[in-house]
Formats: sequence, C-alpha cells, structure tokens
Amino acid sequence: MKARDGMYIGGRWCPARGTDTIVVVNPATEQVIGEVPAGTAEDVDDAVRAARAAFPGWAATRPAERSVRIAALRDALAEHKDELAATMTAEMGAPIGFARNVQAGVPIRVAASFAELAATYAFEERTGNSRVFLEPVGVVGAITPWNYPLHMMVAKVAPALAAGCTVVLKPAENTPLTAQLFARCVEEAALPDGVFNLVTGLGPVAGEALATHQDVDLVSFTGSTAVGKRIGAVAGGAVKRVALELGGKSANVILPGADLAAAVKVGVASVMNNSGQTCYAWTRMLVHTDQYDEAVELAGKAAARYVPGDPTDRENRLGPVVSAKQQARVRGYINTGIEEGARVVVGGAETSQPTGYYVEPTVFADVTPGMTIAQEEIFGPVISILRYQDEEDALRIANGTVYGLGGAVWSRDESEAVAFARRMDTGQVDINGGAFNPLAPFGGYKQSGVGRELGTHGLSEYLQTKSLQL
Repeated sequence: MKARDGMYIGGRWCPARGTDTIVVVNPATEQVIGEVPAGTAEDVDDAVRAARAAFPGWAATRPAERSVRIAALRDALAEHKDELAATMTAEMGAPIGFARNVQAGVPIRVAASFAELAATYAFEERTGNSRVFLEPVGVVGAITPWNYPLHMMVAKVAPALAAGCTVVLKPAENTPLTAQLFARCVEEAALPDGVFNLVTGLGPVAGEALATHQDVDLVSFTGSTAVGKRIGAVAGGAVKRVALELGGKSANVILPGADLAAAVKVGVASVMNNSGQTCYAWTRMLVHTDQYDEAVELAGKAAARYVPGDPTDRENRLGPVVSAKQQARVRGYINTGIEEGARVVVGGAETSQPTGYYVEPTVFADVTPGMTIAQEEIFGPVISILRYQDEEDALRIANGTVYGLGGAVWSRDESEAVAFARRMDTGQVDINGGAFNPLAPFGGYKQSGVGRELGTHGLSEYLQTKSLQL
C-alpha cells in the first residue's frame, strides 16, 4: 500500500484545487521524502459538502453496521502496521521500535475499542415518561497534530464514526504521508462515500477554513494552546461545538517512601519517549528535599542512556525532533533554563550529530517553580527536577501552572497516592506507573483543553441529546 497524491474526498482520490504543495522532510536525514498538495479553502469546502451529503445515510446506519466498518478499519491498520510505522519514523523521527509498538500499535487498540463501543453503547435510554436519544452531532472537522499522528487520527475519527458522524480530517503538515496511508486504510474498510474525507494543507489556510466552515458542526482539535484558543473563539462565535486537547506541563510527584529508582527511571522514560514530543510527558519531576540529590543523580544516569541516533536502527531509543523549527525551539528553552540559573546535569543545547534535528537528552536540577522551563511546554527531551518540603508544598508546585493534562504520583501506599492525585488539577494521573488504558477518558483541566477522548467519554463528545416526553 502506498500513499497517493491528492485529496480523498467523497470516496475518491482527486487533485487539489490549487497548485501549492507541502514538502515533507525526514528529520533524521534532512532529505525531502515526499510532497503533498497544500489544500485551499475550496478543497475544504468540497470535503465538507461531501461529508454533509453523506451524513443522513451514515447517521441512519445501525450501530452494529458502524461497528463492522470500524472493525474493518482496525483490521486494515493492523495489516499495514509495519508500513505505517516506517512512514512515521521517516516523517517525524520516531525510533522504529517505538513507532511500531506505540505509534502504530496503540491506534489499533483504540480502533478496536470503538468498534466494540459502537455495538454496545446505549444510544437510547428511558427516564420517567421520557425517551432520550443520543444522536450524532453532524459533520466533524478533525485537526490533528504531528507528534502522535496516527493515534490522534484514530482517536477522533473512530468515535465520530461510531457516533454516526461524518468527518473531514486536516492532518498536521509535518506528517501528511501518514494521513494518506490512514485514508487508504479507511478506503479498504469500505466506508460509504463521503463519510470520511481528507484534506492536506497548512493550518492557517486549510485548518482555518475547516474550523470556520459554517457547515461543520463540531471541531475536534489537538495542538498548541494558542491555536486552541483561536479555534475556541471562532467556534464560540458561531455557537459551534469544540473538543480541544492542548498543551501540558505534567508533574511527576515522588512521595517519600516511594520506590525512588523506579519512579525516576519511568519518569525519565516518559520524557525521552518520542523525543519529549508528548503533551502529557512528566516534564517536571518533584522530589522531597531529603531525596533530592539522589534523584538528580539517578535521573542524570537514566537520561544519559538515551543516546540520539538513527531512528531506523532498532537499537536506538531517541530520534530527532520533528523539524528544524522544533529543534531551535527546544534549544532556546535549554539556553533560557541556563540563563535563569538552572543547573545542567546532562545534555545541553549543543549536539554531536552533524545531520538531523537532534536534541541531547537534558536534565536540569536546581529548578524553581517560577522558571520558564518549569512553566512552559518545551516539547523536547528536557526534564526539570524540583524539590519540595512537604506534601502541601508538592501539591502547590504540581498545580502551579496554567496546564492540567497529565501527571504521576508514586508512593509505597497506593491509597496515599490516590488521595494526592485526587487533589491535583489535572485530567489524568498515573499511580505508580499505571498502564495505558484505551477506555479511560483523556483530556485536560485549565488551559490543557475542553472535552475528553477515548472510551465512552470520547464517544459522547460526538453525540447530542434529544428527549421525547410521552
């Protein structure tokens, strides 16, 4: 299976309206590996019209049939797992092992979960003398990021399809080849024409056109808080539904008595995986002052084991960041941390690789809560270690940012960890390294977003409620 040039609109591959293109660059080699159309507002309008025309028929389809189609999509993703993984390694630099197991593997599990939910979810209920129907919102505009490109496509498209919605997808410009392969998988799943549509393009052009289109009923966006605010404002003016999954600055809180070695090791991995380009990565490690020096030493040794290298080599665990722009951004934050008085334990702004957008894994100690690197999302392999005096101090630091997406708590007493996590202003917390659950709702508090993805909560984002009094 190969990606195709052009847009996927109304069940067919078609040329773009304009002539502009987007060049795709391999971040490890800095070589051009592809080119896709830069869609225009006219392309978006074509896709939305196709989705609107397909909506009545798809919405009327029995949930069991929608389940069958989503299961077919799952099967197509599984069949092409290796190709999808290789494409994400080439487009955004994910090490091939991580790309196969996480970048391609997790979306298959998520698609399977929504195939199951489509068949079992209660789209109708009774309360008193009323019948309550949960009906599809309508046409969904899905705008996805480049850091987990396939996962975010599936996490939006699969629940929308399960709900009975039709979709127009605008993927990130860094990873359009993955999006085209995803569209091929949708095509293999034999969805009715127009139920799923793909427009590649730039955010300020195609993304803006999709978010502001009068015939889009819901905009589901994952990306920066700044762009999310813009989409929220536009959607609010049009009284349009939005689901926003935005930035994060998650705290990894290690309580006294916890397994310090395990907490530090897993905490470092959380940030180094995907080269730190994970919105919920635990980029702030909070350690009690009595264990601080030991934690700093452990974190430095753990991070030093992540050696940047060729992402196609199965032995390598740390690839490049996605682009030269992202590399400059992360290096800028590292320099800011140094200027503000943080101490570099390992890493720094320089790199030994002559080619590729690499960033050395970096651990900062002596970080205070007000420092830029402790407040702003860096989106690179950079960890800040902060000390706290007691539990209340730890909670104050953990909650002391504008974000509230993820987090972690470690304790020898699970009930103690749960009690602390309940007081954190964040949408998801892992206790003692709890495993990913595709049925658990994911989303943020505060400026980390609005709404939830995954599981029944993710499905409900694409539904609206109607009651009949009998």
